[in-house]
Amino acid sequence: MGAERESVMDGTTLATPAPALDLRADAHVHTGFAAGRDSVGLIVSAADHAGLTSVTFADQVGPETTWLPAYADTIRRARRRTELNLRIAAEVEVVQRDGWLAWPGDLGHLEAVSVAVSRLPLASGPALPRDVRAQLATGELTPEQVAEIVVTATIKGMDRASRYAPAQLARPLSLLSQVGVDESAVTRDMLAALATACLVTGTAVEISEAWRGPSPLVAATLREAGVALVAASDARYAGEVGQWQYLRRV
Repeated sequence: MGAERESVMDGTTLATPAPALDLRADAHVHTGFAAGRDSVGLIVSAADHAGLTSVTFADQVGPETTWLPAYADTIRRARRRTELNLRIAAEVEVVQRDGWLAWPGDLGHLEAVSVAVSRLPLASGPALPRDVRAQLATGELTPEQVAEIVVTATIKGMDRASRYAPAQLARPLSLLSQVGVDESAVTRDMLAALATACLVTGTAVEISEAWRGPSPLVAATLREAGVALVAASDARYAGEVGQWQYLRRV
């Protein structure tokens, strides 16, 4: 495991910080199968042009998704025409507080799962950011409650996802900024719990170029705890693959 030292978060003993981001690998791209605009072939060509060595395809899926077999077959065919490492993954959303994910019907094609919290999982169901902002404005929710729900659902979602395939965490805590909750609502204990869950489940955390997150402070804290960090463009267009500005600053 390497050298150990005391964590600045809570005084516990943690592993040596994770290595720096590998900017030759893009851990989250989208295609025309779902949220993206371009084909798998165009994405691969753009990745090659950008000097990448690895690309993870992570299109958004849900219970109604029927195109996973064709998606996986397209990526497998692309593997035969490139030296790049192409990985078949999908972005799956946490939809309940207990971490339940909006799984597609067939998980057999997936080599990895990217876990996302895009809506706030309330008892009444997943709430869109605009609805959460309204509840914050009326006092039905407090920033601290929102932060606790997001972190808890994220941890439980990673646990569920990691039972099926290697997991990575997409744009962690980004929902907070979308609903107007300051990052300070995430306590040190919450962040420590998130880091511990990543280590226990073997979940890598995506540093997202498109979403400019997580913040440098959160990224540094996770790295210090030994959590694996991966570069993710979250590209919707081929020209965005492997293009790093925010990540170089982080």
